[in-house]
Amino acid sequence: MGAPRAQTGFGGIIYFVVIVGLGLYFTFASVQGDYGLFRRVQIEAETQALLKERDALSAEIAAMSNLTHRLSDDYLDLDLLDTQAREVLGMARADEVILR
Repeated sequence: MGAPRAQTGFGGIIYFVVIVGLGLYFTFASVQGDYGLFRRVQIEAETQALLKERDALSAEIAAMSNLTHRLSDDYLDLDLLDTQAREVLGMARADEVILR
């Protein structure tokens, strides 16, 4: 056969360093990468904030829809009409006294 080779151990050390380096890289990427844990928490927080905003806007739309219905030709709320005329147009009745 042949003479036995003397091994210096550099191959094992290089293999170990590469494996540890890859492990550290993938661990870092799984925590702080574009699809990592921190990004997921951030996306979930943004989702919750957007859901709250959506609910608030839905409530606002429902209130405006109610006011629009109450001022429509089919159903006229005279109290709401009087309130809107006072606020928007600055109108007042003839028998009222206005204090500024």
